[in-house]
Formats: sequence, structure tokens, C-alpha cells
Amino acid sequence: MKLKVCGMKYQDNIQAVADLQPDYLGFIFYEKSARYFNTSIPDISKNIKKTGVFVNETVEFVLEQIQKHDLQAVQLHGNESPEYCKQLKNCHAELVSASLDNDLKHPQFDKSLEIVKVFSIKDEFNFEVLTPYEQVCDYFLFDTKGKLPGGNGYTFDWNVLNDYPSTKPFFLSGGIGLDEADKLNAFKQSPASKYCYAIDVNSKFEIEPGLKDIEQLKQFKANLSFRT
Repeated sequence: MKLKVCGMKYQDNIQAVADLQPDYLGFIFYEKSARYFNTSIPDISKNIKKTGVFVNETVEFVLEQIQKHDLQAVQLHGNESPEYCKQLKNCHAELVSASLDNDLKHPQFDKSLEIVKVFSIKDEFNFEVLTPYEQVCDYFLFDTKGKLPGGNGYTFDWNVLNDYPSTKPFFLSGGIGLDEADKLNAFKQSPASKYCYAIDVNSKFEIEPGLKDIEQLKQFKANLSFRT
């Protein structure tokens, strides 16, 4: 099971979290977020996938940020349609192809791009809405339904995932902190976790929005025994 730390904001803190070797680091390109990222990403391990988080942005804007920050994944947290996801994937592939054809060796375009589509859950969920996204996304992410598109700070009922009908790997998110370590270890032993690819953490490990508590993250990672 992989670990994603989302909502990174401050350069020194980004480097400190990167030293813990999570599998993904998330950067939020949504101006209304308290964790809005508008600076540069420091040089971190190539083993960590830099993930841009977007909410109902244009494909052009997303591609600009991919190029600017050398992102390997995008997380779509709004009402993006399956057609949008397909267009994003295709446009990115075209840019990569053009750079290779011209032998430009463009450092800002990785050859592959992972698309993570977010769906919010509270007490129940209609899994039929996932079907149109099966062929256009690499992963799903299940978060807690709340007032904000992410960062609400509390968990949803993970038992809902017992009815997960897909084989698409997913990220589990929403209010996960140190207090959920035992619950997560139990979840990992349940049928609901069969396709759980990664745990996504954010606000429960913060000193302030965007500033992560390194010692708490160390403890969480040790308690969960993440496999990379």
C-alpha cells in the first residue's frame, strides 16, 4: 500500500516530508484552498510522484502546471467529466509525442501521466457513476463529502467500500490521522481494501494549513508499515 501526503505548501517543509519517502506528494492548484500552491517545488527524489490537485480547471491550465512543475500525476477534485479526463490524457500524450519527434528531450513532460479522479462519499455511494471513468482514469480516490472539495478533516464510513464493484485501484482519503492507524490496519485486512492502492493524508498531520508535522508523519508511516 502506497502513501500520499497532500496539501504541501512550504519549500522547507516539502523537502522534510520528501525525506520520509512517501510515494506521492500533492500540490493544490486551487486558489480558494488554504493550501493553495503558488511557488516552485524543490528538487526531490524522482521516486516521489509529484501530483497536482485541480478543481474544475481548463485542460490548458492543467497542462501548463504539469509542464511548469514536472508533475507525474493529476488529481481531479471537481466535476470533471469522463470526456475531460480523456482529453487531458490525449493532449498530454500529444505533447510528449511532439517533444520526442523533435528530439527536444523536454524535461517538463514526463512520458506518462497518472489521472486520479476523486469521488466524495458520506454514508452511501452510487458506484454506477464510476463506470464512464473506468477507461479514462488510472485511479479513483474516495474522499469525505463535505462543504469543501477536500480537506474537510473527517472520515467517511469505509464499510461503503465493501460494495466496491470495480477492479480499478483506488486511494483512500478523508480525515485520516494518527488516531485512524488501528482502524486502517483493520481495514487492510478486510475485503474492502482489496483494491486500495494508497492512503492519502493531509489536514490531520498539520501544524497549520499546508505545514506538515514531520514527527507525526514518521509515526504514522511506521505504524502502518507501508510497502513501496
